[in-house]
Amino acid sequence: MDIKERAERAVQLKTMGGYNCSQAVTAVFADQTDLTEEQLKQITAGFCAGMGNLEATCGALIGAGMIAGLKTEGKGTLKLTRQMQETFNERCGAIKCKDLKTITNGKPLCPCEECVRNAVLIYGEVLGTD
Repeated sequence: MDIKERAERAVQLKTMGGYNCSQAVTAVFADQTDLTEEQLKQITAGFCAGMGNLEATCGALIGAGMIAGLKTEGKGTLKLTRQMQETFNERCGAIKCKDLKTITNGKPLCPCEECVRNAVLIYGEVLGTD
């Protein structure tokens, strides 16, 4: 599955229910970790609605950072996560859930589905993976 297919699968998981933004992002990378999709889903269960319902950092972005940590075994992850945050902010207009959900002209700045899609795509861009 290439990165675009992973992004669309993550959106599908989010929209069909049963997965929060963080869970949807991590689930599509389960095959690239030593964890199962179910284990990743459990680990990321509390990272919805902006870091555990605090409306802080977007759960999709947190999920991408978690996978980056697993992929890099924690080496250089902070730099990569920062790159993902900067790109996500440029593309989505914010990194905090509260700001992303702010309604302007009848729609949110960046809906959850787009946050999920962008988090997966940006992960692929920053880590140079497919």
